[in-house]
Amino acid sequence: MAKTWFVYIVECVDGSLYTGITVDLAARFEAHRSGRGARYMRLNPPRRLLAAASCADRSAASQAEYRLKQLKPEAKRDWARQHPIAAAA
Repeated sequence: MAKTWFVYIVECVDGSLYTGITVDLAARFEAHRSGRGARYMRLNPPRRLLAAASCADRSAASQAEYRLKQLKPEAKRDWARQHPIAAAA
């Protein structure tokens, strides 16, 4: 059975935004919260999972992640408003 990949944005306590991909949003966010995730999240603890969108496969998720990382913070927040968490679940 194929896994559903997600691209997601986390808002950090300092207001910065982190973008990543995963097949399990809840587990990945918990990894970020516990300091087992990305190095950036150990230095900038997460406040909340801001948005997520499902992707066809890992390649599509990686491409979406790349495109999001090219955006300025306000454009990322606009994307997040268009992709609330409920839409990913």
